[in-house]
Amino acid sequence: REKKGSDKRLVADLLREGDVVVQVITIDESAPKGRLILPQQQVIRDAIEARAVVMAVRPLELAAALERLKEPPRMVITDSQAFGEVDRILPREIPLTSFSILMARYKGDLPWQAKGAKSIDALEPGARILVAEGCTHHRQCGDIGTVKLPGWIEARRGGIFSYHFTSGGEFPQDVSEYDLIIHCGGCTLPPKEMQWRLARARAAGVPITNYGTMIAYLNGILDRATEVFAVDAEMWKFCRAWK
Repeated sequence: REKKGSDKRLVADLLREGDVVVQVITIDESAPKGRLILPQQQVIRDAIEARAVVMAVRPLELAAALERLKEPPRMVITDSQAFGEVDRILPREIPLTSFSILMARYKGDLPWQAKGAKSIDALEPGARILVAEGCTHHRQCGDIGTVKLPGWIEARRGGIFSYHFTSGGEFPQDVSEYDLIIHCGGCTLPPKEMQWRLARARAAGVPITNYGTMIAYLNGILDRATEVFAVDAEMWKFCRAWK
């Protein structure tokens, strides 16, 4: 059963004391200088509260980090944009997920967003896609929402789509004009705000997903990226039903 309110944890409920968690962090032109982004900080804090051991590496150092460990880590949590690279490096038996997917589970409805990711295959070129971010930030040339995601989607589908980008509090009241909504992880949004946005999409009959679930699906690894949540039997049964 999905945990409610204060019972919900970002990652701690998946860990035991002494477990090793490896975070894979991309440092590129879109990364903030001199600091970690909020979901990376939040995962570290929650894992430490579970008395786990946290390592942080860039994708290029992942293989070397795994070799230094005496035992495989409990899980690897990656920036979603590095899913493809990390999946190729990481042995299949080691659980893999992303910060964005953890956020979808924590603040929203992961099964619903995972189902929404698959809807990309039913869209025709020209379909309207809303790409929404919960925070406002200076977008760089390699921005994941406005540059990378559209590129990956169109590479898969072989067509051009119509994108509308929002940030901060400008999420539309009426989303019925869109064929798909792709939301960020919502790390800066209160859970009630994220749930309101999901409810808007559901009420309008518009599929909604988030960055991590969409990127995992585009890389063909959505099953792998959600297997770590098999502790929740009801959710896992729902997730398996997309096939």
